[in-house]
Amino acid sequence: MRPRRAAEALLLAALTTGIAACGSRLPESDFEGSPSPVRSSGGEPIRIGIIASATSPVGGAAFTGPGEGAKAYFDALNAQGGVDGRRIEVATCDDGGSGVGNNECVHKLIDEKKVFALVATTALDYAGAPLVAKAGVPDIGGQPIGPAYDTYPHLYGIYGSLAPRDGGKPGWDGTLYGGTEVYRYFKRDQGARTAAVVSYNQASSAAYARLITQGLKAEGYRVVNEQVDFALPNFRAVAADLGQQGADLVFDALDTHGNAQLCEAMDAAGVRVTAKVTNVQNWNSSVPKDFKNAPTCRNALWVTGSSRNYEDAGHPAVRGFRDAMKGRELSQWQLEGWAAARWFTDAAKSCVRGGAAELTRACVERFLNRPEPYTARGLLLPVSYEKLAEPPKTRRTCLSVARWQDGKGWVSQSGEMNGNCFTVPQLPYQP
Repeated sequence: MRPRRAAEALLLAALTTGIAACGSRLPESDFEGSPSPVRSSGGEPIRIGIIASATSPVGGAAFTGPGEGAKAYFDALNAQGGVDGRRIEVATCDDGGSGVGNNECVHKLIDEKKVFALVATTALDYAGAPLVAKAGVPDIGGQPIGPAYDTYPHLYGIYGSLAPRDGGKPGWDGTLYGGTEVYRYFKRDQGARTAAVVSYNQASSAAYARLITQGLKAEGYRVVNEQVDFALPNFRAVAADLGQQGADLVFDALDTHGNAQLCEAMDAAGVRVTAKVTNVQNWNSSVPKDFKNAPTCRNALWVTGSSRNYEDAGHPAVRGFRDAMKGRELSQWQLEGWAAARWFTDAAKSCVRGGAAELTRACVERFLNRPEPYTARGLLLPVSYEKLAEPPKTRRTCLSVARWQDGKGWVSQSGEMNGNCFTVPQLPYQP
């Protein structure tokens, strides 16, 4: 489980709620005819569905990365003969970032296309999640933009979960938990002691800022809170105060545009920090374009995550991903989508190797629910799914860390990610 990653994605969804239509769900009766124990046999293709909010209000490229990575993996797999000689046939659906659109995609892929499973779901409003769960369709390696992957059975997010996932309230009776490993890392490895948290005067942004502040204080930081107006943010005033307060780190509860504006203001004010910490959504090759007017701040960008840096071309699994992407602009979400597709494939192949006459959803889910954590050949920090009655008070959690450097891109820090680990408290938050 990577609760903080889920909290970051929840913020992204919440910041756009005001402009994304929520809509209503399709009636569950529409799915009564979906046969849960779907089998795929013979030489027929294995049909996989990918749902992405490709035309969401957030922007055209915001949610397409995981699907791009998954499709690249399946293309490469098909070129090598597929699964036991059977091709993967991918059906995609753009839900437009709305609940109505998401339900339509779920209906189209499950009832009309008869997909065997969903892979690398990246939906701004996953309104169709309960219907996916009711149909018994495995949803593998999705991005947790919202609490669905900590709520429903048959849904397996890319970061894992320890929650009961019985279809009731998210997490444990409506409460999720996040660790303090990011703050522990910067304190231990970078000697940081003062951290600033910048947010909008908007409910979801302020709530996420409180979560960051809670974690920082638990790790003994002096915390400087800065808030700007959502409609007319004055980042110059924030930058000036950051300099006066002597902040070592800057965390934020902002969107990408706000991050870029903050960085520009920091450069203009001559503010230098040990790290301007961003999130996995900004872990991509478009940094020079997004932060083109803030070279100093740009080279202070750090990112933490739960997957191996897509720039680590020396690692064989990363090299396979990069070769398949064929020179396209790259992102960490693409790599995680690639890992999601591999996760499904390894599960399917385990059924074939096991001598099963038919590939079934139940067999695939046995692989997903096995006690051994999954790593996608080293692309992911160990992912597992358990159903704990009570949330853990502490957890040993590892981090992948990278820093942006002009001319080099994202440079991995602190050695092997599986050894960059901390035992930290798990703090509660509301989704």
